[in-house]
Amino acid sequence: MQSSSWNNFYWNQTNICRMSSLEAAELQLSELDLLSSMFPNEDEFKIIDHLALAELKDHIESCSLEVPSSKLQFMLNLELDTPDGNKVPISLSCAFPFKYPDVLPEIVVRSPFISRTQQAQLNMDLITYLRTHCAGEVCILSAREWVRDHAVAYVSKDASSSSVTKSSVKKSEDVFTRLWIYSHHIYNKQKRKNIIDWAKELCLSGFSMPGKPGIICIEGPQSMCEEFWARVRRLSWQRILIRHREDICLKGTEAEMEQQRKFSAFEEKVFDAHGTRGNHMDLGQLYHFLLENRCADVFQMYFGVEGQ
Repeated sequence: MQSSSWNNFYWNQTNICRMSSLEAAELQLSELDLLSSMFPNEDEFKIIDHLALAELKDHIESCSLEVPSSKLQFMLNLELDTPDGNKVPISLSCAFPFKYPDVLPEIVVRSPFISRTQQAQLNMDLITYLRTHCAGEVCILSAREWVRDHAVAYVSKDASSSSVTKSSVKKSEDVFTRLWIYSHHIYNKQKRKNIIDWAKELCLSGFSMPGKPGIICIEGPQSMCEEFWARVRRLSWQRILIRHREDICLKGTEAEMEQQRKFSAFEEKVFDAHGTRGNHMDLGQLYHFLLENRCADVFQMYFGVEGQ
């Protein structure tokens, strides 16, 4: 093949790949916009990774060949009516692979009233349904409808080991939450003081790392974490978002709440600040701090690389 012909072939293939990548990204964003309009309440639909959403939008606007560094993650929540008139909460943890909808989305269905065995079967059956009926198409709404129509059968199969009552839906006080917050930077002394004071006031544990970027981790009762986040986000920021969220249903005992904590208290951590303004932290020290507190996996979520 002559040089000019090869160049034309390469250019065509590159643009085919670019169109395919951009088309997938546009379909993902369109589906996300549809979900947002259909379920405006955060109790029903919540974006988990706002940074991934920003990267997806940038990918579309810039027509870049480079795919985003992280998958778009979100939650769908619904309640099922059981035959005896009770309600069962169901959550769908969803993520878009970069090639979705050419490949199936990643969906995990969970409920505190379905055993692990039945949850595994439910998730396998959902994937089978999507693979058979929705291959190559956007399908989050189809997945939600299938779960709404079929998941109650998996609850009833497990009725002997999980008694569902009207009063058994978990309250926020019975949910342990850990929020990993990302900020473009945290410099302001008053903001740093507010973060520490509010965490202590609300009896939350965790840490904050000032500088660029800024990192905050808080953990404790869900209602207190939500209150902390509501206060922090009202402050003036160049950019701040929840990078990762963990919600764990408990039996309601204080001892169980304390067992879930990875930090004994809340503190500000400074790791050998350097740079011209002294605003960059030693990320190696941050990684070892996370490792010591059994949460080193979040390092890659923040920075896109494995810690060392």
